[in-house]
Amino acid sequence: MKNAKIKEFRKFKFSILNSRKADGFTLLEVMISLAIVGGLLVTLIYTLNYHLGIAERHRNTTISTNLAKEKMYAMERKPVTEKGQFPEPYAGFSYETGVRDSSFPGMSEISVVVSGGKESITLSQLIRKVK
Repeated sequence: MKNAKIKEFRKFKFSILNSRKADGFTLLEVMISLAIVGGLLVTLIYTLNYHLGIAERHRNTTISTNLAKEKMYAMERKPVTEKGQFPEPYAGFSYETGVRDSSFPGMSEISVVVSGGKESITLSQLIRKVK
């Protein structure tokens, strides 16, 4: 009889501890998980936007530098002061060239400034004076 009472007590204890069914999630669990996922998504979107901005800036800097080098090469052959826009596909980039005497005898300083977006690249170089 004592064994039967112990078995019955164990069954009752087991049924009380496992009375809650684990078929789904509570509202609190769902809200906490949504808050965590939302926080992660906001962080991910901010980081992605930041890095896309850096990539765009580097793209503009690279294009501006290459266009300035190209203009500088043309200025070495024929130094002139002028302003203008680059043709397509670089229509958003403008340039300004300049020639001035340098402090070194027989030398001129040529400079090229290329602007595109928020970036501006300046190159300058000394060349022999053209007569």
